[in-house]
Amino acid sequence: MNQHKLFLAALLFLSYLLTWVTRIIALRRKIIDIPNDRSSHIDPTPRGGGIAVVVTWYAGVAFLYFCGLLESNLFFALLSGIILAIVSLLDDIISLKPFLRMIFQILTALLAFYFVGGMKPVVLFNDIALPAFVVYPIAIIGIVWFINLYNFLDGIDGYASIEAISLGVAFYLLTGNVLNAVIVASVMGFLIWNWPKAKIFMGDVGSTQLGFILVILGIYYHNEQQLSIMWWLVLTIPFWFDATLTLFRRWRNKEKLSQAHRKHIYQRLVQSGFSHLKVDCFLILINTILIISVFLLKDNENLQLPVLILSFGLFYAIAIYTDRRKPFPRD
Repeated sequence: MNQHKLFLAALLFLSYLLTWVTRIIALRRKIIDIPNDRSSHIDPTPRGGGIAVVVTWYAGVAFLYFCGLLESNLFFALLSGIILAIVSLLDDIISLKPFLRMIFQILTALLAFYFVGGMKPVVLFNDIALPAFVVYPIAIIGIVWFINLYNFLDGIDGYASIEAISLGVAFYLLTGNVLNAVIVASVMGFLIWNWPKAKIFMGDVGSTQLGFILVILGIYYHNEQQLSIMWWLVLTIPFWFDATLTLFRRWRNKEKLSQAHRKHIYQRLVQSGFSHLKVDCFLILINTILIISVFLLKDNENLQLPVLILSFGLFYAIAIYTDRRKPFPRD
């Protein structure tokens, strides 16, 4: 136990140190996020700090694997994310075309899905399960979508970091796997620099990687029967609901979907007068409620769908509340 604590403390310090180094390099190389009318920030801020999270994460993953504490299939599934990390880092530096990014995201998803062993049937309730020919395509699309939506939800100080830490804590409580503590340590060191008011931003290299890690772990734990993917959907609803609803609304308004915007629920809450810190604290509160609910109910398979529907209703109510404070704009 003491060795685990020392290991995790070392990872947290490494993440903190690497973020500090990355910030210095970003400032010298002028890798700066310049605010515009679609930003939620007012000051130019260095970006790319997610590279510290990525390096720390893979250092921790490699250590666990070579110590015999991580299964080969999960190790290689997670290792597939290095492709995504390299492409996302290049995008942070030179801005790649969306089509090129998508190709490598799909490649990463396919590789990881192969190594993790596909996906076992998804039971809805009363032993009614979705067949593999339905689950597999949805899973691949879901991996790519979660990679991207996590990037979309990295728009205010600390927000994406808090979600990753919350899910890491949830996965640890529900599975007992020390790998989840590696997520927490890797992101926590960065969050010290990213906490409002942020001194550095995560960038695509960090946000896309976190989305990838969390969705692959969700599939793995589902396959291992440690945490159903339905419960995973409940835990991750703060991000996928906001991103999916916003995308649908923009599509309905016939907007150019590849164009940058700040129409997500969390962004409009900031525009309505909430500080970044207040929105972050609200996310922590919501995540705490979700984690406790899943922890108490996870052994009852028949409650998965009802709880997911209730969670959906809760977040739809939050969307309506946000609309009243800051109506969804039409371009």
